[in-house]
Amino acid sequence: MSLKKTVIITGASSGIGLGLVKAFLGRDYNVVGNARSSSGLDAAAAELGHPAGFIGVAGDIADPATSTALITQAVKAFGAVDGLVNNAGFFLPKPFVEYSPQDLDALLDTNLKGLVYASQAAAAHMIGRQQGFIINISAAVALQPNIQVPAALPVLIKGGVNQMTRALALELSPHNIKVNAVAPGIIDTPMHDPAHREFLDNLAPAGRVGTVEEIAEAVLYLAGADFTTGAILPVDGGMSTGKW
Repeated sequence: MSLKKTVIITGASSGIGLGLVKAFLGRDYNVVGNARSSSGLDAAAAELGHPAGFIGVAGDIADPATSTALITQAVKAFGAVDGLVNNAGFFLPKPFVEYSPQDLDALLDTNLKGLVYASQAAAAHMIGRQQGFIINISAAVALQPNIQVPAALPVLIKGGVNQMTRALALELSPHNIKVNAVAPGIIDTPMHDPAHREFLDNLAPAGRVGTVEEIAEAVLYLAGADFTTGAILPVDGGMSTGKW
């Protein structure tokens, strides 16, 4: 059994998720990473240098069995789970009338169902230990919609995630479990076309996109902030402050 703390990170094979894995390993955590494909997790492990404190558990996070497996494998490998970061998700901006039923199903599966199932599994484990933290990755546009980025369905879902974060913080507080969220703005990841960089830089008062490392710093802060729960922390260069 490891004496180090252990965190589960969903959507861990690339982008913000992989950055979070690196950040937690750098803070001497064990990390259990989830992604849809084992090949993506294998590539991530190779990039990380195959650290002893990292294991990957492949599976669709929209399937409740995946969340059960994450807890089971984490306990088997490291003894217990101290935290969960619900990072798995994707952003799909488009005019509202153009969203298809398939778009809605995909957004609900990954961005909402996956978060709910993972949080249920983690909370049940953490209640038994009377300690832990859950951090949800939300979106700044859910705090302040932007006419330049039409995204009504992601706003609907991430806005619900924000409210669930607050409700769950209250419910789990008696069990010494903190529940918070980080709301990223536009972050420099491979999902963004470099040809759109000037437009993206101008979406925030800061005049630039954010970095994966800046999101990781916010998540690490919340992971260790014992007197903070129910918070939605924007990391967006001022994007959610209001119209500007």
